[in-house]
Amino acid sequence: MDFKKHLETAWNLTLRYITPLIFMTLLMFMVSFLTLGILAPVTMAGYTQAILLMVREGREPRLQDVFAQMHLFLPLLGFGLAVFCAVALGFMLLVLPGVLVLLAVTFGCLYILPLMTDKGLGLIDAIKESWAMATHGELLDHGVVVILYVGMCAIGSSVFIGALFTQPLATVFLMSVYLERVAK
Repeated sequence: MDFKKHLETAWNLTLRYITPLIFMTLLMFMVSFLTLGILAPVTMAGYTQAILLMVREGREPRLQDVFAQMHLFLPLLGFGLAVFCAVALGFMLLVLPGVLVLLAVTFGCLYILPLMTDKGLGLIDAIKESWAMATHGELLDHGVVVILYVGMCAIGSSVFIGALFTQPLATVFLMSVYLERVAK
């Protein structure tokens, strides 16, 4: 996998569409905060789909795209609750099982949102397909993608203003990788 190409694509597209991306990111964060995280997964799905269309077709993202995937509310809420319970149970048993569950979900379910919004897959099918995409092929390449994506998000999250720039950059990077993986 050509990481340099994906990072350059992410950088160039983020700079090209920086204003709508910042406003979309801010809206997504505000809605997530005001709803105590309940709408976070579904707004992230709309955000992800808008960025996927930007990467694939060159379509400029719009604020209303954040709310375009509301039909996924119940499946994503159920998935979020299931992951929360599994991670909480893992942390209650010992810290290590919780960390392992969190790492497994992050590693295997990285492509769930684009699969659900782009291909229209249901939750279970998206989990299976995402896991297959993560485990088939070069595991090291996928591990680097996960580290880069989580790293970009974490670095930006250390300062709120930073997250407005790094979240779009990380998501554009992930969508660029997703499009390459789906094309194979």
